[in-house]
Amino acid sequence: MGVQAALGYEFRQPNAFQRANQKIASTKGGAWFFSKTVQTLDGAVHRLTRDRTSASEILAGLPVIRVTTTGRRSGQPRLAPLIAVPIGDDLALLGTNFGGTSTPAWVHNLVAEPRATAAYRDAEIDVVARPATAEEFEQVFTTGGGLYGGYEKYRERVTAREIKVFVLEEG
Repeated sequence: MGVQAALGYEFRQPNAFQRANQKIASTKGGAWFFSKTVQTLDGAVHRLTRDRTSASEILAGLPVIRVTTTGRRSGQPRLAPLIAVPIGDDLALLGTNFGGTSTPAWVHNLVAEPRATAAYRDAEIDVVARPATAEEFEQVFTTGGGLYGGYEKYRERVTAREIKVFVLEEG
């Protein structure tokens, strides 16, 4: 059984409202706005719904998994709500950071310590994050672009750094 099945992860086609929000979020201004607000909103919605859904799922039709990494400097647990992209039976994470110039902290944490936990709704499992192969990298961006068009736009905007992609496997 892969990570998708173990978590019960599912992706549904977004409705018209969610598609409109995705288009806004994929613009430079929209990405900036959502990068500053969505984690706070996701946290509030997760608490209110007892982890059954997230703001990203309601607003954009994008299911969020909660990945807990170990801080590379602090050694403390660090929670990152992230959009996961199916790859085979597993899930992949893209370090796009909303198309921003900096690499997200969770990427540095997974490079330093690839063992983490992944949670979706009421399921939680131990995972190991490994760097995607070149072929998987392209597959994840192709699949991810079909789920959320912003990924390709983020990829075009990120030119000064390498976008890291990780495949989560049960561990």
